[in-house]
This record gives sequence, structure tokens and C-alpha cells, in this order.
Amino acid sequence: MTSPDFIAIIGGGPAGLMAAEVLTAAGHAVTVFDAKPSVGRKFLLAGKGGLNLTHAEAFEPFVSRFGARAAQIEPLLSAFDADALRAWAAGLGVDTFVGTSGRVFPTDLKAAPLLRAWLHRLRVAGVKFAMRHRWTGWTETGALRFDTPDGERLITPRATLLALGGASWPQLGSDGAWAPWLAARGVDVAPLQPANCGFDVGPTAAHPAGPGWSERFATEFAGQPVKPVALAADGFPSRAGEFVITATGIEGSLVYAASSALRDQITRTGSATLQLDLLPQLSTERVLAEVKHPRGSRSLSSHLKSRLHLSPLKLGLLHELLTREQMLDAPTLASSLKALPLTLHAPRPVAEAISTAGGVRFEALTDGLMLKALPGVFVAGEMLDWEAPTGGYLLTASLASGRAAAEGLLGWLPVNAGRAGPAAG
Repeated sequence: MTSPDFIAIIGGGPAGLMAAEVLTAAGHAVTVFDAKPSVGRKFLLAGKGGLNLTHAEAFEPFVSRFGARAAQIEPLLSAFDADALRAWAAGLGVDTFVGTSGRVFPTDLKAAPLLRAWLHRLRVAGVKFAMRHRWTGWTETGALRFDTPDGERLITPRATLLALGGASWPQLGSDGAWAPWLAARGVDVAPLQPANCGFDVGPTAAHPAGPGWSERFATEFAGQPVKPVALAADGFPSRAGEFVITATGIEGSLVYAASSALRDQITRTGSATLQLDLLPQLSTERVLAEVKHPRGSRSLSSHLKSRLHLSPLKLGLLHELLTREQMLDAPTLASSLKALPLTLHAPRPVAEAISTAGGVRFEALTDGLMLKALPGVFVAGEMLDWEAPTGGYLLTASLASGRAAAEGLLGWLPVNAGRAGPAAG
């Protein structure tokens, strides 16, 4: 066992790296430990389609995106908001721009140049990196345990900052293994659940045995986007956008935006039913008039395609979700085109989700993000019990929480150095 005079940060994602930056700037020796051969893997993958750093909307609506945890996130973002993040990126030589949706991206849309510049600055500042160090908890005396290629390594740092992420995309390092270890030490941890996730559909008219689509529908339409469309659900007011049909259900931006409400409804009642407006650009009266228009010898599908310009996918959804009798009843068909009910059976597994809900509850933390049950152990990033929609919100809050936890640690160190860790609780 070694007892070096440094601060241990476990987790090399955005929150951990930001904490390392703050602590090193304050003159402390810092080592970042990560289970993978390199840091920032989820950050890099998230940037493959264009790195969405943050969002340009005003502060109050930005904070409101964190829902039930907005009050806890607000002070973190007050200290490091979207404008501060853009200024920080500029300091790394990365200019940003605001897209038409309000999302903020690097001008080259790439994550790798920003991460390279950031790591270079951290290394120049003295941050050390210990790769292939998988944290496995604490010893009975409070030392940190790591599995490494050279066997188990035990260390007792001055203080520890955990930034291990949630449980989504576990192949990149965030597997949620830490949750039971913290719970066993008396830390209140909300169950980890999928956020910004897809869902499996329940039984349908065409596949009453369910769950899932009929084989014919899944084979023909999986991977295709439904657009334009509006979606509404209990706790989620109608919003226009698009989503994608999967082999077993639905996913995509509009579904992700509603995922919290849908997931919570499934938890409460065992299923969730949403309503799809397949013709958001048309009024209910106009749709009814077109459905009732004489179709002569044309088939119903040809009639709907001609009068309402329905795509084969939207026609397929109608045939999948409505009975023959409902399809042939004009008022029922018209109302279904404006509010087609789709029952969801379950969210996709957390490992497939974009992010994670649940984690260390804020009630288990001090204002400086230190675990009340484990003095000297601080927590940041997606380990915290929050969730937010896609759009740069979670990344901004993760970076802000990394700064806040580091500053909390700095405030704790002067009078508490030497008594960090579980054994000191």
C-alpha cells in the first residue's frame, strides 16, 4: 500500500477532468484513475455526430430542463453556465457556434480536437493519469482498491473525488458498479434507470400477443423516421418533431424528450400510452373532411395517400394500431390520425440509453458535493441523481458539477487533510 500526498479522481470523463483542472490550478497534485486505456471515451463517442457542448437558451429555462432537481442544479450552473462553458472552450482554442435549434457546437463539430487540447493543458499543469485502473471499492481500512494489469493496487489519497458516470454505454467505462459499494457504506443512491432512451411497444391490433410490432411491420419499417409528427403523453405536453421505428418499438429525439414521463408512467402503472398526431400541420376538422371525402373505387390506403399525403410508414402505423372496424369508421379514423394511441411496454435497457437517471441523491451530499456518510469523498457528474434532455444540458451540468465538487474539496482540505475516506466516517 502507498500513501502518496495527492488527490485521487476516479473517472476520466468531463466531470473528472474538470475537477482535475480546478484542483491542479489550486496547486494540488492530482492523479486521474480510469478503467479504460484512455480517458473521455463516452465524450468522444457522443461527438461523432457533432459535439453538442451546451445550449444557448436563457438561464431560467435552461435550469428548468433538470425537472425535479432544478433547485439542486441551479447553484452549479450559476457558477458555470453555458456562456462560461463557451469561454472555457475558447480558452482551449475551440470556437463555437449556435445552431438553428439553439444547440452549441464547436465550429468543426468534432470532440477529439477539444479533448486533445484539454488533456495537453492538464498534463502541462501536472495532472497524472493512471489508465487501466478499475476501481473496486475500499479496503476495511479505507484504502482505495484498484484492479490493474499488474495486480491489485491500494492507495490512500488525501481526498477522493468520484466521477464514474452512470450506467449507460458500459462498454465505454460507465457500468454503475459503484452503486452497491456506496449504498453499502450508507450512501443514499436512487436506482439507476435509463434516460433519453427508446421503448418497446406493447401489444398492437396487428400483434395482439405482443409485446412488439408485428413481424411484417418491423421488417418493413424498422429504421425509418416518422415525420412530421407530434407526440403527447401524461406529463408531457404535445411537441412536434420526429422519432424512429425500431425492431421492437420507438426511439429518437422526440421519444427521448418524453422518456422521463414515459418511464415514470411505466414504473407506476406497468405501461404508458402516448398519442401521436400524424398530421400536425392540419386541423382536426380538415382531417375529418378529407377522410369523409368520397373515395369511389379507390382503396382506403390510396384515398388517404391522395387526400392527406400519408406516407407508407404512417399508413403502416394506422394498420398496425387500429382494428379493421376502426379504420372503416370515418370519425374514429380521423380522430386517430390526430391522436393515435400507442402503448409502450418497457424502456430499453439502461446500457442502451444515452444517459442515466438516478444515482447519488443530493440529500446524501453536503453543499460542496461531499458524501455526508464518507468525509473526504466527493461526487460529480452523471453519478448524481439528475437527468436532463439531450441538447447539451447534461454535459454542461457534468462540467459544472466537476468544478463544484473540486471547489468543495478545496474548502474541506485545509482543516481535514489526513482524515479522508470511509474509515474516517
